[in-house]
Amino acid sequence: MKRMFGWVEIGFDIIYLVVAFSIGLFLLITMNDNILRLLSSIMAFVLVGGDFFHLLPRIQTILSKDESRFRRALGRGKKITSITMTLFYVLMWYLGLMIKAPLYSEILTIIVYALAFIRIILCLLPQNKWDDRYPPFKWGILRNIPFFILGLVVAYLFFINSSINLSVSFMWLAILLSYGFYLPVVLYANQYPKIGMLMLPKTSVYIWMLWMFLSL
Repeated sequence: MKRMFGWVEIGFDIIYLVVAFSIGLFLLITMNDNILRLLSSIMAFVLVGGDFFHLLPRIQTILSKDESRFRRALGRGKKITSITMTLFYVLMWYLGLMIKAPLYSEILTIIVYALAFIRIILCLLPQNKWDDRYPPFKWGILRNIPFFILGLVVAYLFFINSSINLSVSFMWLAILLSYGFYLPVVLYANQYPKIGMLMLPKTSVYIWMLWMFLSL
């Protein structure tokens, strides 16, 4: 049964990377001076590029059944994808501003920058011990606090803009769902590894996000 789920995860990861990259490439090819599609394409490449460094060693680990062999690569991949995911939401913030900038957008943009900066710095600190099989729980919580606040700010922007551009009218919901699937993983995955399977629906939500970009 465990082996079967391993193959399911491998297939899912490969399909995700191919679909996400294809959407980004299609957005780039068809942008036709549409700055929203260009930004969406960049976001897709940032997303899939970061996830590649995490998912490739994950796939190798499942195939080899030797986690210790790829533990360093897994840790490096988690660190990279944590940073690129942060950049993804910063870019999404600017996408929302291009649709319609809300009141006090300058202040909110400073907050977004500050949260992203704090998050990236926290991810880079050696105390995270990314290469450990069970990294320190408190650092997992600490580095995700600014990330969750960042997501809420971006979700708020798309919520108040939901009636302006119907193409991304449910982006706020997709963001909240992605964090809803991610939160239990942060809190309980070390204690209950099967909760890590919630990353599959979380990843599916990101495909939904990218799919919404196609209508911009």
